[in-house]
Amino acid sequence: MEQEPRPITHDDLHATYVERSIRELQRAVQEEEGVLAELRRGVAGAAPVTSAATSLSIMTTAYKAAARSDPFLPFADSVLPALLALRKTHGVLAESQAYLGGGDESKPASSTPALDQARKKLAMDKARLDDQRALQIALEARIVALRSGLETRSTMSAAEKRQEALDTLHTKKRNYDRDTAALLKSLKQFIQERLGPMLAAEELGGPVVGGMVDVQADDLAAGFSSQGKPRKVSSVSAASGKASKKKEDRRQRRIDEIWGPRAGARGDGGEENDDNEDDGDWDEATAAAAEMQELTEELLNALASAGGDSSAAYVTIARESAAARFLVRSRAAHFHPRDATRLRLVDFGRELDD
Repeated sequence: MEQEPRPITHDDLHATYVERSIRELQRAVQEEEGVLAELRRGVAGAAPVTSAATSLSIMTTAYKAAARSDPFLPFADSVLPALLALRKTHGVLAESQAYLGGGDESKPASSTPALDQARKKLAMDKARLDDQRALQIALEARIVALRSGLETRSTMSAAEKRQEALDTLHTKKRNYDRDTAALLKSLKQFIQERLGPMLAAEELGGPVVGGMVDVQADDLAAGFSSQGKPRKVSSVSAASGKASKKKEDRRQRRIDEIWGPRAGARGDGGEENDDNEDDGDWDEATAAAAEMQELTEELLNALASAGGDSSAAYVTIARESAAARFLVRSRAAHFHPRDATRLRLVDFGRELDD
């Protein structure tokens, strides 16, 4: 009984294709070796190249012959293309692993600086994208709200529109008044706590405002030298109470001569203010702060009542005090060009109004 032939499997076909590919490559190698041997024999008997033109001519002829020759192409079922692709893929994979992990499998890929930098950049780009999307959503919602508002206003009567505009103006005025009160309160606190002692130091012959930031009450009481340096505070014993009283009287006279008596102590018929501090609290810093606050209030009131008239915004000052000089140095106020006793604030909002 005849034995049935074994069916040809895929492995058999693959082995056959591999053998054919090997024989084809061997034949191609033999042909190239034969051509190389002929070239070597021809070169051995030929004269050496003596010029660049001859060398160029030989190279040109060789390139033209290579261009006219048929390229080596494997047969249709050859495994050579698959082997070349596999070798190329393996090389790319090995290079990628070496780039990411430095060739060390125990070293995590995230420790590579280049990869960390790329991940950080990706995270930043994602954050920017999220911000842009959130902004887009907000803008779209705003557009929808504006369109609905326009549609609502289109159905309103003229009286309703005027009332809405009037309510808006009232709301803005209330907000402006509240912000103005808060700013004036902050300004008053700044003058009393920070600016007053520095103004007093400048009035007493010390450094200008800003030259000595931390001015103490003892420095103001002791005064300053002709060079603007604070004098050393001398300790007074308990037995010299009379001398201490005399020194305090001189200090009070100095305050009255520079800033004048306090508002409640003036003999101008003014009423005593219950909110004023005790007489012991009326020192150089308090007097300078009160002068600065009074000057700023006068300047603000004059500017508000001037109604845009620059000549009507000036106020007359009794002397060129440290407060006035500070406002001029700060470019918040300036003197009259022909009268140094008149001062006015710079109208910062006039250019915006115009």
